[in-house]
Amino acid sequence: MNSEYARNTFSRQRLADALVLQKRELAQRLAESYVPRLLHAPAWEQDNLIRVILGPRRAGKSFFAIHWMKQFGEFAYLNLDDEALAGLSDFNAVLPVLNEIYPGTRNLLVDEIQNLSKWELVANRLQRQGYRLTLTGSNAHLLSRELATHLTGRHVPMVVFPFSFAEYLQTLGPMPTGAEAQSHAAVHAQSGGYPEPLLRKLDAHNYLITLLRAILYKDIVQRFQLRHPQGLDNMAMYLFANIASEYSLTRLTEIAQSRSVHTVEKYFRAMEEAFLLFSVPRFSWKVREQARSNKKVYAIDNGMAIAAGFRFTANLGRLYENLVAIELHRQELEGRHRLYFWKNLQQEEVDFVIHKGTRVEQLIQVCADTGAERTGQREVRALLKGSRELRCNRLLILTESEERRETAAWMDLRGEIEYQPLWKWLADAGRARS
Repeated sequence: MNSEYARNTFSRQRLADALVLQKRELAQRLAESYVPRLLHAPAWEQDNLIRVILGPRRAGKSFFAIHWMKQFGEFAYLNLDDEALAGLSDFNAVLPVLNEIYPGTRNLLVDEIQNLSKWELVANRLQRQGYRLTLTGSNAHLLSRELATHLTGRHVPMVVFPFSFAEYLQTLGPMPTGAEAQSHAAVHAQSGGYPEPLLRKLDAHNYLITLLRAILYKDIVQRFQLRHPQGLDNMAMYLFANIASEYSLTRLTEIAQSRSVHTVEKYFRAMEEAFLLFSVPRFSWKVREQARSNKKVYAIDNGMAIAAGFRFTANLGRLYENLVAIELHRQELEGRHRLYFWKNLQQEEVDFVIHKGTRVEQLIQVCADTGAERTGQREVRALLKGSRELRCNRLLILTESEERRETAAWMDLRGEIEYQPLWKWLADAGRARS
């Protein structure tokens, strides 16, 4: 028997031992304290579509999956990120053992399914056989683009990000309000929402920078077989240091020390697919003009941006803007709207343009300090000009603490503007998903 055959051959006893141990580990995890995640989970009973849970590494996908599935009764559990199952290539050998350990259940959770060769064929076959499947996977392997190819029309994606502000508040006990909640929003803006540093009191900087390196080098460099990883690293650090700012492909090409804009686009797309960063395009009614314009970059987690080099001193406003961008991007991934920013020829800017269907539904500014007269006037002026050009009257400014409505005027422009505390808007947005 050659070594390759031996690696891919699993005795029934070996499989049974591994899966029994996984069942015990599952019971332990189910017994651990759990912070409920506030996200829209589609109803289970109405269809037999495959549920695919996507998101950044270490954001809590697996923990969410097991606690979400237990509400529907007993389920079988298979973790393919297990060294005892390394090299497993034949799922037909696994299914009978699972049926013995979890008799009678047709609900199946498979963790890190990308470790199984031809996983998409297995998933489609199990779905046809009447199994209710929930899959999780390392985001660098099991991506929405691949899902669209392999599971067209048969799956419902769910996205699990690091803790939102509303989820962060749940870890604190009784729900704070007012000045206390405002103070927590400032802390969350600087610490981010990765669960392990928050709940286990780990050194957040070391944890997050180690995680970032693992994603860059293990998930992106190795997966795409990049020949010049230093260029990717340089580009990532630059983008994290400039969140809530515009970027140009020409500048990124210089940072990455690359001779090809197409290579830089590939790097950025890989980081987006790995849920490290995301971009927001500039709005224009003209598609060609929109495609030519610079985009703005945001991080999927504020804490990771700071760990990667973003200097938050005197930049709390950009951290607040990044928090709002994360929430709006999450809503965009749920299909609720399209997200843009707006800028005119005078370089006056509206942070976020919410676009639904054929119309602009809302314009949002994030302003940490409206007390400074020039700052407040600049934000209002841009909103009023954007309101006229984009034909939108729902105008919102998110501040640290103000809550009021006022009719504002600039030259011949007038409009009603709502002011709302950032903490309240973030908390309400999070709770609305549950």
